[in-house]
Amino acid sequence: MAWIYLLIAAVFEVVFALATNATEGFTQLGPSLLTVAAAGGGIFFLSLALKTLDVGVGYTVWTGIGSVGTVILGTVIFGEELNTWKVLAFLLIIGGVLGLKLADRVSQRGAEPQQAASEHVAA
Repeated sequence: MAWIYLLIAAVFEVVFALATNATEGFTQLGPSLLTVAAAGGGIFFLSLALKTLDVGVGYTVWTGIGSVGTVILGTVIFGEELNTWKVLAFLLIIGGVLGLKLADRVSQRGAEPQQAASEHVAA
């Protein structure tokens, strides 16, 4: 469930960044309210994810997905330039996010035998 919370938090992160761009320095009420709500939603769901995930993994994945999503949607919505270097950087970020998820999965598997052993000793 932590990974689902983290994905929801990342969606809020993308909305936050895109809405911030539309606030025009917080002079536009609608986008400003959306920015504040999205920031709160992102942090809330990130905090739920961090109940289970390591903070280093959770925060890095959250910002990575948020960064890639923001650049992709910034290109689509605001017509920002997407060049070869940006695409290469995205691929590196995505590779890092996948690597952290795999590392977390391996770490959780390694903890299961220790947890079972400690439960056995406690009994």
